[in-house]
Amino acid sequence: MTSRRPDSFEGLGYRGREDPSFSGGYSGRSFNNSSSSDLQHWVSTPPDIPGSRNLHFGDRTPQFEAAPAQPGAADEAQSAAPPSEQLNRFAGFGIGLASLFTENVLAHPCIVFRRQCQVNYHARCYHLSPLTAISVMYNVTKTQGPKALWKGMGSTFVVQGVTLGTEGIISECTPLPRELSHKWNPKQVLGHLVLKGLTYVVAMPFYSASLIETVQCLFLVFPHQSEIIRDNPGILDCVKEGLGRVMGMGVPHSKRLLPLWNLVFPTVLHGILHYLISSSVQRLVLYLLRRRNNGSPKHSPPDSGADTVQSMLDAYFPELMASFAASLCADVLLFPLETVLHRLHIQGTRTIIDNTDLGFEVLPINTQYEGMRDCINAIRREEGTVGFYKGFGSIVVQYSLHAAVLQITKMIYSTLLRNA
Repeated sequence: MTSRRPDSFEGLGYRGREDPSFSGGYSGRSFNNSSSSDLQHWVSTPPDIPGSRNLHFGDRTPQFEAAPAQPGAADEAQSAAPPSEQLNRFAGFGIGLASLFTENVLAHPCIVFRRQCQVNYHARCYHLSPLTAISVMYNVTKTQGPKALWKGMGSTFVVQGVTLGTEGIISECTPLPRELSHKWNPKQVLGHLVLKGLTYVVAMPFYSASLIETVQCLFLVFPHQSEIIRDNPGILDCVKEGLGRVMGMGVPHSKRLLPLWNLVFPTVLHGILHYLISSSVQRLVLYLLRRRNNGSPKHSPPDSGADTVQSMLDAYFPELMASFAASLCADVLLFPLETVLHRLHIQGTRTIIDNTDLGFEVLPINTQYEGMRDCINAIRREEGTVGFYKGFGSIVVQYSLHAAVLQITKMIYSTLLRNA
């Protein structure tokens, strides 16, 4: 909680530095010969309590301005109605938590199935519709259990942590700006994009290890044998596999494994384009939403509860809706490039994935792409243009769930704030 105490606060003797009669702070048990009636004009409720304010000389508290209240009436009124600042923070925390849960937990099964469809080059069903995607996801859950669609979730958090940490370290050790100010110039933009590119290069081997964890199956089915459960990887296994990929150690890979320097360009290209598209769309949507909210007529009195609720919602939901629209546009526009990127990362890792046509079997990945251009030509030649959009139905399910959670959260908090 941010303190509302001013910089010149010096205990109970605070009067403000602009008061010429101020002669010092509290010393021992004396209050500079101030009477108790004098202190009523100087001291209000403690400044760290939300909703309080620091009064200057001659100011009076709001409860005294309205009508003389009995002792303790102000405390009862404060306990009966929560301060607007507490409601504001509570609403912002809850809305942000719901959005974070949706993006990283609830949407993870859709991300797992989407990646499996993207790397499955010999799949007959492309799952362009969300109905077929939901059907196969249900079959996978029925066969392997619910955890089959939440595999690799810990490694995704590791990749996010590595990305944020790397970006912070590089920005502190170099003059590259981590954020752009309102008065930016082309040099600052170029330095900012260079910082993003270096961050993606450092996080690339860990992203590759996380991709393997999310697409590999949990059960190996052999002919005339029962299912064999594979060991679930730990959270730090992503870091170990990433470092092993850099140093050429760890799990043995086939000769078809592409070196990391061949993956630098597609990885950085996808990361930079995703960042540019999402940032541009987010700024545009946020500008349009705020302009619409500022230009909309107010039918309720300024002191009404409905206006207070609407002001609290307008303070948080435009940013969430802008972030939602930005991620959706970036993922849809870059879906073909993401398909190519994932196939290049998974090649030669001896990964076995679930059969996305049925959801009951497993399939090996045996691609032999020589690079990004060869992968694009092979997909266009063997699978057609729609081959770049395998698993697109899962992205429709993912953002439909996200939009539903945002709308439900908005309705819940509207009701709570009105009742409060």
